[in-house]
Amino acid sequence: MRALPQRVPGLAELNLPVNLSELVLPNNGLVLVCGPTGSGKSTTLAAMLDHLNRTQFRHVITIEEPVEFEHRNRQSVFEQIEVGSDSPSFATALRSALRRDPDVILVGEMRDLETMATAITAAETGHLILSTLHTGDVAQAIHRVVDVYPTAQQAQINQQLSLSLSAIVCQQLIPTADGAGRVPAVEVLRATYAVRNHIRRGNLDRVYNELLGGRSRGMTSMEQSLAELVRANAITADEARVRSSRPEELERMLAGS
Repeated sequence: MRALPQRVPGLAELNLPVNLSELVLPNNGLVLVCGPTGSGKSTTLAAMLDHLNRTQFRHVITIEEPVEFEHRNRQSVFEQIEVGSDSPSFATALRSALRRDPDVILVGEMRDLETMATAITAAETGHLILSTLHTGDVAQAIHRVVDVYPTAQQAQINQQLSLSLSAIVCQQLIPTADGAGRVPAVEVLRATYAVRNHIRRGNLDRVYNELLGGRSRGMTSMEQSLAELVRANAITADEARVRSSRPEELERMLAGS
């Protein structure tokens, strides 16, 4: 059991990159927020939607299990659906939501093929779809989506995903150096032309190179984020090493600091 605040926190309060607010500006596309259980994915999505609510005129439908944050109508109009009480499943709720002329749909979790297929199709047909996956980095997130499909369909879904994907955010919550709390380390992938091309061709090992070279486009790798937190004395170097999936890359960045 965990207590949830009545007020949706802002991105700056959560120590998240403020440019995450840009991910809710497009009219269509798929935005995935990834990370292990308890890493703050739902809170990040709530903060992004709260920014949209304050700045954009949109019709937003959220599908969650359970509903964690209440979004009151400001600039946008919200409908919040709870799986279990309002709908039997994410897939059923998503199909129903598409008939209600939404601009933005939050799918709390993409657990099955039907939900993923419907969400990707909706992202292609003029909706902004936000959802979560339990993966550690952007390459794993892409693999998770593709691997849900039968082998014979995976080339087709690579093509679909390359066209519909807008961004992937992966995050971890890390204990601070003083032990007083936790701070997020965040990996952000934006779907540039090069990233879309790698996904379409199935060259996911090259996506990491786009992360490293994409700082000017708002991208950052987990290792870059960890190194920045170490340099700011927010976390210890030992804690960063434990959290990194590419320790050699992290050591190179720490040595360069």
